[in-house]
Amino acid sequence: MMANIHVDIVSAEGHIHSGEAQMVFAPAEMGEVGIAPRHAPLLTRMKPGTVRVQTPDGEILPFFVGGGILEVQPYLVTVLADTALRAKDADEAAALAAKQQAEEKLAGANSDIDLARAQAELIEAAARLQFVQNLKKIGR
Repeated sequence: MMANIHVDIVSAEGHIHSGEAQMVFAPAEMGEVGIAPRHAPLLTRMKPGTVRVQTPDGEILPFFVGGGILEVQPYLVTVLADTALRAKDADEAAALAAKQQAEEKLAGANSDIDLARAQAELIEAAARLQFVQNLKKIGR
């Protein structure tokens, strides 16, 4: 019997996912991290990207996160996402619209603060679009 780790994915919109996993993969700032049960405690920022939860029966559940904080305890992974999306809620049209909107904002930015905010929005929108397109490829 393999040990499991509990995963909670939470965003401003509320609770996205809670359950057991054998492994969790997350887009940490320093690169993708894989977390197994009994992992050393860790606290790190996440980049926009995909959190993948491997359930005890081997299924992979992908979630889009728009950045946030990853907190790891030996038997608990908490993903505090700025924004998060379940695979089944991902919408390519909305993701594409968000990316185009972010590109327009970037083109119209007229100060350093506007520029930085627009760049961050574009990075998140591009990561969200990539997430949705990858889901389509794997046929979810």
